[in-house]
Amino acid sequence: MNPLTEVVLDRFSETPLRIGTRTSTMAKIQSSHVAELITRLVPGIAIEIVPTQVSADLWPGDLAEIGGKGAFSKEIDRALTGARIDIAVHCMKDVPGDVPLAEGTAFGAYLPRDDVHDVVVTRGDVPFADLPPGSLIGTSSVRRHAQLSIHRPDLRTERIRGNVDTRLNHLDEKDSKYAALVLARTSLIRLGLLDRHHEVLPLEFHSAEEGIVSMVPPVGAGVIGLQARNSDTPVMRLLDELNHPLTASHILAERTMLHLLSGHCNSPIAGHASTTPDGQMGLFGMVFNPDGSAFVRSQAWGDHSDPAALGARVAADLLHQGARNLIAATRK
Repeated sequence: MNPLTEVVLDRFSETPLRIGTRTSTMAKIQSSHVAELITRLVPGIAIEIVPTQVSADLWPGDLAEIGGKGAFSKEIDRALTGARIDIAVHCMKDVPGDVPLAEGTAFGAYLPRDDVHDVVVTRGDVPFADLPPGSLIGTSSVRRHAQLSIHRPDLRTERIRGNVDTRLNHLDEKDSKYAALVLARTSLIRLGLLDRHHEVLPLEFHSAEEGIVSMVPPVGAGVIGLQARNSDTPVMRLLDELNHPLTASHILAERTMLHLLSGHCNSPIAGHASTTPDGQMGLFGMVFNPDGSAFVRSQAWGDHSDPAALGARVAADLLHQGARNLIAATRK
């Protein structure tokens, strides 16, 4: 028995390791994946998945009215700080950049990043380019709304809330008002729905004049983060074994940028870090106004040894170009 296995099994000799998650189908799939990874590292450990209903999954309106993206995690945070769970599973795109983590907790692991592309799913598999002017597109994301407005200003968008499977059911209803949805491709992957017709949107930003509909992803896209109490040394050691260092570096660059921009849940901010063929880390960031008619963008490259510096550099450039005014406009 290796030292880590011995320490963790001793820690959970009388109680199971409890993994906290939201109640959605997607969240349960992600948590089951985490449980499988832990079982491979620590064979024989007892694991319990603890679903928690969160405010954001029940709220039909603007997230800003219930505390922004923090509403996705506050109940799970309470369970973690109250020692009712041992690990919290989060989609990093839903972790706000302007709200501190629950006191005494930290992210101990980031799993390898999944696909970060957005996709368009249409009614009747109609090509996105053939959707007639005035067609209604369902999306709850201000980032997607702003970018769609750049490329297809002839389309309308409307907030559609709920889990991905719920949104797809709304699209498929006989009298649905929606012509299409914009979703994360990783959602289709995790739900086993890749066989459903969809069009993948490129990540690289294109201007309206280029005629290519693109969708720069949100900060944290495709990454699952695992949060635990700092004082729980055995669990933190376990998470360190699960951590993917390259993804962790990319996330640090992206979230440093997000934090310094002081964006909130209604701020159309996009950002994506990646590793270039020559081994450098690149970070691309954008800030839009609500309808995409004004935006700023910045890209920089740096060494993997200091991702925070790269995030700070891109944020400083965006702020120099006027990002603060664009973000302020979304608070009105």
